[in-house]
Amino acid sequence: MTQLLMPKATAVWLIDNTGLTFQQIGDFCGLHDLEVQAIADGEVGAGILGFDPVSNGQLSKDEIARCEADSDASLQMASNNLPQPTLRTKGPRYVPVARRGDKPDAIAWLVKHHPELSDAQIGKLIGTTKDTIGKIRERTHWNIANITAKHPAMLGLCSQQDLNAAIEKAGGAPKANAEQLGDLSEIP
Repeated sequence: MTQLLMPKATAVWLIDNTGLTFQQIGDFCGLHDLEVQAIADGEVGAGILGFDPVSNGQLSKDEIARCEADSDASLQMASNNLPQPTLRTKGPRYVPVARRGDKPDAIAWLVKHHPELSDAQIGKLIGTTKDTIGKIRERTHWNIANITAKHPAMLGLCSQQDLNAAIEKAGGAPKANAEQLGDLSEIP
């Protein structure tokens, strides 16, 4: 089911323009019955303008009439033929400018503690190039004197689960690593 656009504004419009029950409006908009009642009483959302789901194509007049006649019926979202947005695939993630300087530290840690990881795996995990990884392996990076090995999950460049999956795929043992550093499963 597609998600309702502006649920509170839609609830305001449905309260003002239909004879639907609070339960029906709440179910359709994804709100609690008491929240719909508070909107109707003017306690919540006093400045919210109503949003017409009929003119937007999310609901039909026939569907509203059907549910007004039967208070036990649930509103069904109107079907549309609009293309659905594509879900983002796994790939390079955005790294804030302030954290980009931490990438060489994370690469150094991975090279030191998990030499079984390939350059491609490190590049995908951290979001860096094979050239940078090679320079850190060979210790020819322009800033090698200032690079200190730091855990990439602690730096926030990857999640512990992604790191464990990459190590297992490479044939290493992530459990021993987690015991050395403490439990990092809470790190995103």
